[in-house]
Amino acid sequence: MDFPIGYNCAQKVAYANRAGQEVIDSLSNMGGGRAPGGLCGALYSALQLSKEKEHERIKSEFVKILGAETCRELKAKGVPCPTCIATAIELLKY
Repeated sequence: MDFPIGYNCAQKVAYANRAGQEVIDSLSNMGGGRAPGGLCGALYSALQLSKEKEHERIKSEFVKILGAETCRELKAKGVPCPTCIATAIELLKY
């Protein structure tokens, strides 16, 4: 999928899930480890776009697949941002 230039990981997840521009814009400061608690921006976006009852499943599956939930830990493990984005997008499909 091609994303608009300048979008961070959180915005890319929202864009892929056809969120409105207002939602996408609200995620502009959530990439690069700046989401609450240092959470991966892609994961944070997936949680924001899903129903609360899905949060635990999404978070646990994300960690199961990638090994961490924070941007810092993911980068330390060598997990690239595009992998986090693709994983978050996929988890929102269920």
